[in-house]
Amino acid sequence: MKKSIITLSLAAVLGFGSITVGMPIEKASAANKLNDLNSQQEKINQQRSGVESKLNDTDQKISENQSEQQSVQSEIERLDKAISDALAKIEEKNQEIADTKKEIEKLEAEIKVLVERIKKRNELLKDRARNYQETGGMVSYIDVLMGAQSFGDFVERVGAVATIVEADQEILQAHQADKDELEKKQNQVKEELASLEKMRAELEGMKKSLNAQKAEKDKLLASLKHKEEEMHAHKLELSEENEILAAQEAAIQKAIKLEQERQAEAARQAEAAKQAELARQKAAAEAAKKSSSSAGSSSSAGSSSSSDSGSSSSPQVSAPSVASGAWTRPAAGRLSSGFGSRSLGDHFGVDIASGGTVPIVAAADGVVIRSYYSSSYGNAIFIAHSVGGQTYTTVYAHMRSRSVGSGQTVSKGQQIGIMGNTGQSYGQHLHFELHRGSWNAAKSNAINPVGIVPL
Repeated sequence: MKKSIITLSLAAVLGFGSITVGMPIEKASAANKLNDLNSQQEKINQQRSGVESKLNDTDQKISENQSEQQSVQSEIERLDKAISDALAKIEEKNQEIADTKKEIEKLEAEIKVLVERIKKRNELLKDRARNYQETGGMVSYIDVLMGAQSFGDFVERVGAVATIVEADQEILQAHQADKDELEKKQNQVKEELASLEKMRAELEGMKKSLNAQKAEKDKLLASLKHKEEEMHAHKLELSEENEILAAQEAAIQKAIKLEQERQAEAARQAEAAKQAELARQKAAAEAAKKSSSSAGSSSSAGSSSSSDSGSSSSPQVSAPSVASGAWTRPAAGRLSSGFGSRSLGDHFGVDIASGGTVPIVAAADGVVIRSYYSSSYGNAIFIAHSVGGQTYTTVYAHMRSRSVGSGQTVSKGQQIGIMGNTGQSYGQHLHFELHRGSWNAAKSNAINPVGIVPL
């Protein structure tokens, strides 16, 4: 009988020991969780600092790009003006050339007249030459003079002969003058036309050079604008990342508070369980003491029966039950794309596709980091979780609609939206990401959810 009491008492002592020893281990585990959360928060702060530095650097680059664009635009405007001036001058030269060609046409008509005159004079001179040859030159003139009927007639005939001789000289002079004038006009017009055509060719070359310069400047400006668009897109991505990180920091702080509250509740329950166990063990000890006192006057069979009764009342400790585990499937449907490399590049999550109106639910208990519309993710929700002392972040993208807001606490299986096809998406599906720790733009913490989340 004494042996039975000693055994029961020893069991009670061991029970106290297990409770006493167990508490520091739980506190140490809780401290480790808080340290992990604080470490995550510190990493997020460092990431935010880096993102803000990149944002400032991007703003500086955008400003420099815009200044360069203004400089290039000014140069393009200068070239446009120079091209306009060149075109105006070319048009002017074209008009001058056209006028010169008209003058050439007019001159050609005059030349025809001059040629006709020269031709007629040549015929006249040929006739005179033949006459000289046939009559012996001046003999004809003597006949004219000697045929005078009177002195007055003679004087008149002398005047006529002198006039004829003078006329011959004038014909020869006019003939030479016409030739000289023809050659002069021809040379002058040719030189003027050649000069105009040379100036026009130079202007055409200048215009070609200016157009080439403008094309280069247009190309440079287009490149600068494209770079600016890329920088604005990058800035938008950085802004989104910064906002997500800021919200993530707040969510982790809230998760720390929730963890502290859970720890306090767990400590309270542990203390209550401890007190209950102490009361049970005290009652068991008193019952054993009473049983021992009454056993002195009982038979040995009674002692055996008391021992069976003590064995049937040994303590049974049950673990917290979570029917479906810590995680649940975020949506119904088929796994249309897995985690890892694919033709379009690295895929940092899995895709679940289905037709119709498909509810999206939170994969685990957590705090909504951010609920917003992204140009790439479409309608997206980021949720921070703390599961088994490890922090996780889940991402739900391309949803048709969202039903929870930033900072909201959600429970596992709670509906947060409806499957859709928003953002950079091809067909209705849910893009689901799981990150061990915090989310970052490089997605360096992304892990394959298959095997962790029941998919």
